[in-house]
Amino acid sequence: MEKWYLMTAVVLLGLTVRWTVSLNSYSGAGKPPMFGDYEAQRHWQEITFNLPIKQWYFNSSDNNLQYWGLDYPPLTAYHSLLCAYVAQFINPDWIALHSSRGYESQAHKLFMRATVLIADLLIYIPAVVLHCCCLKEISTKKKIANALCILLYPGLILIDYGHFQYNSVSLGLALWGVLGVSCDWDLLGSLAFCLAVNYKQMELYHSLPFFCFLLGKCFKKGLKGKGFVLFVKLAGTVVASFTLCWLPFFTERAQALQVLRRLFPVDRGLFEDKVANIWCSVSVFLKIKDILPHHVQIIVSFCLTLLSLLPACVKLTLQPSPKAFRFTLVSCALSFFLFSFQVHEKSILLVSLPVCLVLSEIPFMSTWFLLVSTFSMLPLLLKDDLLMPSVVTTMAFFIACATSFSIFEKTSEEELRLKSFSVSVRKHLPRFTFLPRIIQHLFIISVITMVLLTLMTVTLDPPQKLPDLFSVLVSSVSCLNFLFFLVYFNIIIMWDSKDGRNQKKIH
Repeated sequence: MEKWYLMTAVVLLGLTVRWTVSLNSYSGAGKPPMFGDYEAQRHWQEITFNLPIKQWYFNSSDNNLQYWGLDYPPLTAYHSLLCAYVAQFINPDWIALHSSRGYESQAHKLFMRATVLIADLLIYIPAVVLHCCCLKEISTKKKIANALCILLYPGLILIDYGHFQYNSVSLGLALWGVLGVSCDWDLLGSLAFCLAVNYKQMELYHSLPFFCFLLGKCFKKGLKGKGFVLFVKLAGTVVASFTLCWLPFFTERAQALQVLRRLFPVDRGLFEDKVANIWCSVSVFLKIKDILPHHVQIIVSFCLTLLSLLPACVKLTLQPSPKAFRFTLVSCALSFFLFSFQVHEKSILLVSLPVCLVLSEIPFMSTWFLLVSTFSMLPLLLKDDLLMPSVVTTMAFFIACATSFSIFEKTSEEELRLKSFSVSVRKHLPRFTFLPRIIQHLFIISVITMVLLTLMTVTLDPPQKLPDLFSVLVSSVSCLNFLFFLVYFNIIIMWDSKDGRNQKKIH
């Protein structure tokens, strides 16, 4: 009973932090004509409530797609419609067609914040609690500490409750999917993940690890017996779930194609704003957008993304296990973020979710990554006047991780999961014993750089000729960190089976 009292207290603390952050400013508050993401979410409620489904994704006099047109899959639209029915019941002015544009009031802000909190409470938070309760080989105290750290992760809190979005819905559904397939509830897990993809198309970042893990399970059971039956069931689940979500848009071919065009707007370009991926960073020195034709940019980004994630996916298919699945989720999502086409800075949350899932296994590196992921969104957070909430939530998260997992004591080769890799290297370089020290020094350099850049961005004005100097530095420094993490997680994945054998010998 004490365990559940403590877990309830952790959940209440997480909810309190979320609600406190929501009391601050939000994206585009009082900034016409476009306002911000808060207005986008409200506008989608207006559109889905007042227009027939066939008009939701089409440009018209009642639905100007240049003004926050719907660009997420049908499940997001259905969620907006559900919220709109509640809004209509409370105050019809909130979603009145045309006249509600840019609507701002304290009552409406309370309503919108409540919708995010309820979604979090119904989908994301229960999945986090269940994940932590299902963790093996750690004490009850560590399970509760793990839940606390995940629920205090500042990146998701600041974007959903400060900037204002519903990322916890898609991430929560994806987490239910991870739990399902990891516990051999493969059909339920597949259903949950399909719902996640149909809520936000960026969940495709996680699609290859899901596919490879389940395909590996089918191979393991034998494709001429139980494996084939499982494959057919999984295929049926995927087809049925997508069909149900898209059914209203399958009535006409033009409908389905228009939704797809809205979901994948390749005309927008290689990247937007100052995102911490390879394309934005390289563009500081080499203007890729000007040098390469548009279609070549798409091909190059596709090839680099595929090449960077292929080894981990092949390994997962041949040797499927829940642990390998979690680490491959990290690697693949990070590959998509660094190399794929049309990436937003908020997409780093798709990498942060699986990193949270390995927090108890590699606490030092996971904490470091989650700090960098929040820092990488600094320009966006400052634009929304979220400096103070960012500092406070980041410090709270860091203190929680440092005290719960004693992260500075978890830097040996074994605890960094680098023992087998180091042993392999020492066969050729016997004096290769300094890897943990290098990683500790890199951590210190990384943290000092992030602190200094934050202070510079907040206190100094950039040169007139370089107005984006600090934003570019933030994205470039973050990108370098992410490239290091991509190499690190791939090393863990490729040397995983050797580590497993070493652990068995130790036990």
